[in-house]
Amino acid sequence: MRDIKASAVTGAVSSLFQQAGYQLGDDVLAALQKARQDETSPLGRETLDAILENANIAAAGETPLCQDCGLAVVFLEIGQEAHITGGDLNEAVNAGVRRAYNDGYLRQSAVARPFGERVNTGDNTPAVIHTAIVPGDKLRIAVMPKGGGAENMAKLGMLLPAAGREGVIDFVVAAVEEAGGKPCPPIIVGVGIGGTAERAMLLAKHSLLRPVGQPSPDEETAALEKEILAGVNNLGIGPMGYGGRVTALAVHAESCPAHITALPVAVNIQCHSARHREIVL
Repeated sequence: MRDIKASAVTGAVSSLFQQAGYQLGDDVLAALQKARQDETSPLGRETLDAILENANIAAAGETPLCQDCGLAVVFLEIGQEAHITGGDLNEAVNAGVRRAYNDGYLRQSAVARPFGERVNTGDNTPAVIHTAIVPGDKLRIAVMPKGGGAENMAKLGMLLPAAGREGVIDFVVAAVEEAGGKPCPPIIVGVGIGGTAERAMLLAKHSLLRPVGQPSPDEETAALEKEILAGVNNLGIGPMGYGGRVTALAVHAESCPAHITALPVAVNIQCHSARHREIVL
């Protein structure tokens, strides 16, 4: 059994959210630069230039990439031989979120009682925390500040099995078409297929942690991603919805077995400010 201090978790979460808030990953920057090369629309190229300039300014001055600094989403992979000491794990994560958003001057976007008065919690907590128990004695922490414009475009479809592969493609492309410019394209499209309703939604969200454009290791899924991406980029929505050939930088799909009567399909969209960071303790 290996001990991991709760205080170390708090420090790591705080650092990760501030890094994610200020700096795009190299994979995202490379994908945006490639999109600039591939885009044929003059207005689309100009928009991508502005997006890349914004990223440079944010990184240089430790300024938030976007005024929407996101709801705090955290994925934890906890080794079954790891032992968190000195405090509660969820409380340690929330303490890290609180520190990051206060010390880092990141906009606090969490409201309590979403169906009521919607009063801001004042520190962007509580985080949305997903945990998984895995082999080993380490703790992997992945953080994702998720902007509202993109998250609001999430879709769940409980398709009939007869819809098949083409039904999945049609559902995802239609979801992106309906979203239009609202999620701030060029986007990354997370797709979850199978399981139950909530499992499909989690798969779609988790897929967004993959390096941008890295295909699924499963050959059949990778082929599906490629076909969906072509369909999405044929919509002509373009950067920020101004028209063009690059509506999406990538499609990332994950799947798992489903009930014999069901074909759940979930779509979770990430905006061009694809912010996430991770660390292993």
